[in-house]
Amino acid sequence: MPVDWAAVREEFPALRNWTYLNTATLGLIPRRARAAVDAHFARRDELAHTDFYDWWDDMDHLRGLIAQMIHAPHANGDDIAFLPNASAALAIAKGAVDWKAGDELLTLEDEFPNQVYASAGLQGVRLIETNVDQFWDRVTPRTRMVAISAVNYQTGLRAPWEAMIAPLRERGIFTYIDATQSFGALVNDVRGHQPDIYAVNCYKWACAPTGAAFACIHQDLRKVLKPSVIGWRSDQGWRDMENLRHGHPVFSDAAARFEGGMLPFPSLYALKASMEWMLHIGPAVIQQRVLELAKACGGDGTSPIVALTVEQDAPGIAARLREQRILVSARRGKLRISPHFYNNESDVECFQKTAVRISPARAHASPT
Repeated sequence: MPVDWAAVREEFPALRNWTYLNTATLGLIPRRARAAVDAHFARRDELAHTDFYDWWDDMDHLRGLIAQMIHAPHANGDDIAFLPNASAALAIAKGAVDWKAGDELLTLEDEFPNQVYASAGLQGVRLIETNVDQFWDRVTPRTRMVAISAVNYQTGLRAPWEAMIAPLRERGIFTYIDATQSFGALVNDVRGHQPDIYAVNCYKWACAPTGAAFACIHQDLRKVLKPSVIGWRSDQGWRDMENLRHGHPVFSDAAARFEGGMLPFPSLYALKASMEWMLHIGPAVIQQRVLELAKACGGDGTSPIVALTVEQDAPGIAARLREQRILVSARRGKLRISPHFYNNESDVECFQKTAVRISPARAHASPT
């Protein structure tokens, strides 16, 4: 059945007053996600937290929804750990490698600062930046980790990470993929090419509040890596809260072993509502919609992010567009446009007409 995109749009009240083409910065929150948060707090008032155990069951259901979204190996969500943000996932990744002086951490050019800063604090470890075409030439016996984004935050480049995983694993190189700019906009599939850690901040294309993030952690890594954050939920018997273990914890085999303590339930309930809805619409349908709108904005139809090279000051253009209630971003000299499935052709037309009026200089999309 065709999607009623007008009804989808009604879920996002901000669109009544703004032309919002800035999801790569922050995604809009649908009404149903906010209602889920309100329902959670209302339930806390009504039941005085007596349903506390049920919250954890709801979060396990959310793990399953995420596993479905990315086609994780375990449909029950055992591969999924909830984390504060992608930076926490990267910290787990860095802690999984026995670094030595002279080792190298390989990433791509123009990467998000998380990956660029990853070698900071690793004494004697060199950061190597390269482009996609020269990637394999820069892989050396010193390469211990590859940390890249599935979609580049400033250029929109879709890295061919799926094809990288198996050859890198054969060489014993740890793989970390940040899919924050992909999950929720594009079809995500880790079947057959699961990295060691696949991390997502969900406050962009997954239409969730800040504080909702997760990592899909490879089961082989879970067998050997002990959590660096250890708390009352580190022990596999934590659900028996009347008899919590005293002594060393016995870690479970699930990725939840890396969570340590309490979860940000309000943010995760919002994410759960968005995930249920997006799965109902269909990830492939959403991807098609997003890429069509991105192409209409000047992209090549492969990425949800369009980076326009402009002949004038990109931050100034973004500021003038904001004065007209049109929201885009400027990133390192480029004008970044990032439509989502809640946008429509009228948004694109409004942006294009206004952009031409305030900045008549020629603009073209960066190659992705």
